Amino acid sequence: MQAALNLIGNDLKNVELQFRKDLESDVPLIRKVGEYVLSSGGKRVRPALLLLSARLCGYTGHQAVPLASVVEFIHTATLLHDDVVDSATLRRGLASANTLWGNEASVLVGDFLFSKSFSLMVAVGSLDILRVLSGATTVIAEGEVLQLLCTGEIDLTEERYIEVVRSKTAVLMSAACEAGAILGSATPQQQKAMADFGMSLGIAFQLMDDTLDYIATEEEFGKSIGHDLEEGKITLPLIHTLKNCTPQERSIIEEVVEKDEMTLDDFRTVSGLVKQYGGIDYTVASARRLVNECRVSLELFEPSPVVTALADLAEYVITRSK
Repeated sequence: MQAALNLIGNDLKNVELQFRKDLESDVPLIRKVGEYVLSSGGKRVRPALLLLSARLCGYTGHQAVPLASVVEFIHTATLLHDDVVDSATLRRGLASANTLWGNEASVLVGDFLFSKSFSLMVAVGSLDILRVLSGATTVIAEGEVLQLLCTGEIDLTEERYIEVVRSKTAVLMSAACEAGAILGSATPQQQKAMADFGMSLGIAFQLMDDTLDYIATEEEFGKSIGHDLEEGKITLPLIHTLKNCTPQERSIIEEVVEKDEMTLDDFRTVSGLVKQYGGIDYTVASARRLVNECRVSLELFEPSPVVTALADLAEYVITRSK
């Protein structure tokens, strides 16, 4: 991410300051929970995408930083809700908010962040940006419900799973890129190119998360490895494995997925099968194809340091270990 940080490092610092300003509330718990989650070491990929997209399209005004803050607010709200739904205990290597303050506080502070996000969007004064970001939040909610419906579905297809990823994860990255392009008064073709860039990047980002759930250490990943499997989430490495393993091995995997509590041996058995049948390599190759699509989207723009930074950011998605 260094190329991006070289260009927008100061703007990202201002986004951090904007967070704290936007968290102002007469209810102390809101600020406490919000600051804890926002300060826990997130990569700020979504704000960076908006800032870079705006700069790529020639924007020189003062709305990019507040809008980048809004995007991270929306993302943080989804994290708070996700951790409650998933009964997560770790987030970015630290105790999750629901572990510290309970499910009720996490859900309600998440609601505050969503509501505040819409107030801040309106203040930007662009109906097009409001349309893009509000539409994204609706799709994210649909994606959460779709993922819930797909939990434990051993016959989940790759196409159906990518639909979940597109809705739940990638749409916000796509919206961040498109909003930045709108700020820069980009042409409709350029806006679409940036939206496509963010969508491909977002799917690749989640696919790499899928692999890290099987191969990273908890220290690297910042959350419990094997948690997706324990929650019955059938991700792409496992979908590929189920498609290629023997009926007996499929039954073993199904038994683990259906268990209320997964043992370490259970995880080692399934992760061993995932590696044996190339589930990790298949998923990484799929992510690599998506990153190549990101580069194609950038071909619409003249070569520049911003284009290079966006391409490097896409490459970072493939190489990250957390």
